[in-house]
Amino acid sequence: MTTIACCSLVLGALLSGGAVAGAGSAVAATPAPPCKGDQLSASASGSSQVTVTVTNKGTKPCTLRGFPTVALAGQGSPERNKPLNVRRQGGDGPVRLAVGGRAVTHLTFTPVLGEAEGYCASGADPFVAPSLVVGFAGIKEQLASTDADGFALCGNTVRVTAFRPAGS
Repeated sequence: MTTIACCSLVLGALLSGGAVAGAGSAVAATPAPPCKGDQLSASASGSSQVTVTVTNKGTKPCTLRGFPTVALAGQGSPERNKPLNVRRQGGDGPVRLAVGGRAVTHLTFTPVLGEAEGYCASGADPFVAPSLVVGFAGIKEQLASTDADGFALCGNTVRVTAFRPAGS
């Protein structure tokens, strides 16, 4: 058998689907539906640079995309909050979350300078809130600060990255 004939037989077997059992296939993954709020949980860490981690606690994969909304709140209802102006940083691609999968977004506030009472370089009065209300996937999740002093910032603007896979 010539080399050309041998290669033609192998190529024919591959094209007809009769090639090597167990070999990986090039079937495209089915896109996951958008995440719904009731299948996600969130947590926050940090104070002037905050990482919000969202976890898929549902029973099926889903896709999270975009930037969260952010507001400051007290200890009460998430609906009673002070919305912040969100400055988006970078692009936003879809993040596929497997069951138990995590995505993160980073929030950066203009920090309060100095110690104790602190001050804002802009001359504005510092603002402190014990919790954030972060909106994503159709819900608003109230998250407490991991810092005993709460979230302290100057102004009413937060820089926010789009959701991305945790660890990237």
